[in-house]
Amino acid sequence: MKKILGLTFGGLHQKILNLVLVFALALIVFFGLSELYRNSILSDTVAKAGAEQQEAISQVSENTMSQVINGSLVKTNALQAYIAEEMFKNLKNDVSTLQTLAKGLFEHQDSFAPYPYSLPDKGKNGEYSPQVLYENGVDYRNSGYLGTAAHMTDTMLAMCENSETLSAVYIGLSDGTYLCVDDSSAAKYDEDGKLIPFAVRQRPWYTGAVEAGDIRFSGVYPDSYTGELCITCSAPVYAGGELIGTVGGDLHLSSMSDYVNASMGSGGFISVINNEGKIIFAPENNGLFSVEASETADDLRNSANPELSAFITDALTASTGLRTVTVNDRPFYMAATPIGSVGWAVVSVVDKETTEEPTRLMLSEYERINGEATETFRTKTYEADMAAIVILLSVIIVGSIGVIRIAGRIVYPIEKMTENIIESSNTGKLFEMRDLYKTNDEIEVLAEAFDELSRRTKQYIEDITEITKEKERIGTELELAHKIQADMLPNIFPPFPERNDFDIFAAMDPAKEVGGDFYDFFLTDSDHLCMVMADVSGKGVPAALFMMMSKILIHNFAMMNNSPGKVLELTNNAICQNNVEEMFVTVWLGILELSTGTITAANAGHEFPIIRKPGGDYELLEDKHGFVVGGLKNMKFKEYEIHLDKGGSVFLYTDGVAEAVNSEEEQFGTDRLLAVLNSNKDSTPREQLANVRASIDEFVGDADQFDDLTMLCVTLQ
Repeated sequence: MKKILGLTFGGLHQKILNLVLVFALALIVFFGLSELYRNSILSDTVAKAGAEQQEAISQVSENTMSQVINGSLVKTNALQAYIAEEMFKNLKNDVSTLQTLAKGLFEHQDSFAPYPYSLPDKGKNGEYSPQVLYENGVDYRNSGYLGTAAHMTDTMLAMCENSETLSAVYIGLSDGTYLCVDDSSAAKYDEDGKLIPFAVRQRPWYTGAVEAGDIRFSGVYPDSYTGELCITCSAPVYAGGELIGTVGGDLHLSSMSDYVNASMGSGGFISVINNEGKIIFAPENNGLFSVEASETADDLRNSANPELSAFITDALTASTGLRTVTVNDRPFYMAATPIGSVGWAVVSVVDKETTEEPTRLMLSEYERINGEATETFRTKTYEADMAAIVILLSVIIVGSIGVIRIAGRIVYPIEKMTENIIESSNTGKLFEMRDLYKTNDEIEVLAEAFDELSRRTKQYIEDITEITKEKERIGTELELAHKIQADMLPNIFPPFPERNDFDIFAAMDPAKEVGGDFYDFFLTDSDHLCMVMADVSGKGVPAALFMMMSKILIHNFAMMNNSPGKVLELTNNAICQNNVEEMFVTVWLGILELSTGTITAANAGHEFPIIRKPGGDYELLEDKHGFVVGGLKNMKFKEYEIHLDKGGSVFLYTDGVAEAVNSEEEQFGTDRLLAVLNSNKDSTPREQLANVRASIDEFVGDADQFDDLTMLCVTLQ
């Protein structure tokens, strides 16, 4: 067989091709003769009907397009852009006025007395009123700016009361205070009636204006108090070369949104894009554009559709006029006009199919005309159709006989090949190449492929057998490692049967065969119980080896009667001497003096311990964390004390407990952990650990355990 220009010659393709060519040649001769006869009759009829069709369609389409272009699209779009532009210009003018006024006041503030100001009055909710807010930790009564800025309140009130779209005006001052005029005074207080702190100098409108150094517009965002979509215009205020603050105004966009939603109908709608090429307003279910949050919305200037990308890019710089843009294989008429002050654009869209309705009407008229011509044609071509049927039947009969003969020659070696393959599958005997399959076409290629596949399958089975043996060996070693690791941790309870002054229980369930978590407890003398809870970075065998080394070091240094902080310091230095892999371990270590109930503890980056006083609830003790063990050499670890009366308990755990997740990726969390502990707060340590593990298992459900679960609880008796 040979391949020339992608075609196979001398093989099965050529055999079938020969048959198809013979059959197609007969059909071509038949239909050629038939079409010559038909064309002689149809030519005059089609020419006349076509002329009438083209004239009717041309006239109606021209009228429709003229109405769409001059009426409902370009002019309307330009008008809406003009209205929006005026609205934003008014906002910009108001902010510029406030900027000028504020600058003049602060440059001459020594010329007049401070003007009175006050906090928000909930009784004035719903009416515009001046209000003072401030950042957390700022005493507004000591502000050197508010008294001067308050001279602007009459102007700010007049701006809000005389504007249909302006919702709030304000000035944020560089000392962390804030003076505003709006009608949402009640929203400034929380449920307990306390004034909510307002982070003035962290607001985007404040920082953005300072960075820009001039008047700027923000993006669209929900108003902090009303939730309505709005846009902010802000400008910095300087006096004597010093930043005094930032003035700004909020413009609610509900009227724009309502108008856009109401525009849907008659196959068209209006939408608005921002300066980032993202749709910010569009009617619901418009079938073309979707409105999403700014961080997830697509920049249409980077659309994979080159027509749409070019249109949106042009729309943000100049009026586009009418264009045809194809989206999802559907043409639309689009026109856009930019809103210069904010860099947005108004886009009008009309489904082109709507404008083609008159054309469809004319086509219906054409069908009537064409139907009359067709009826005449049917009468004239009846005899030709009868002759064509006889010829076609003859060709089909002859072609069928030829196909049957050739198919027989092709199928026989395939049948034998099938029998050979079935025999191989039943007996395991390798498929073998035979002379019967050497047909010099695709059958021979297929047989050679089966022969090669058979040999490779045998080799694959041998390889899989070896891999399975190796996997079983590794599994056995991991199981032994798991047992060794478990045996290193205290696992016989009660561990001190002769002692009745405390009760202790602990457990560790690794996420893999071996884990990086570990706990430990031991008596350094008859009156001191050392408790350790630790979590090594990483999982698996490396973490298990690091865990064993860390446990031994901590135990040895603690048995030398070192304090918890000193134990962690010595362990950290020992690990850092040869920590090439840069692993680390978080550790909580506490030494309980059994006679007094005093726990001396140190925390090296580990989870907060949970403490329960006698008769009370389990509560999270947010102790001060030190750095992790193994991170940096010569680290010092601070110690602190906890007093535990008889009946009190300490619960220790690793992050695998609080961070256990279910199938919805929701974490178990410390709140649920505390709830479980307090639902059984009088239980023994063993019962508490069993309750927590049962609650985690119920919460996680079918989700996999992704981290080690390690817990320890001790109760002073």
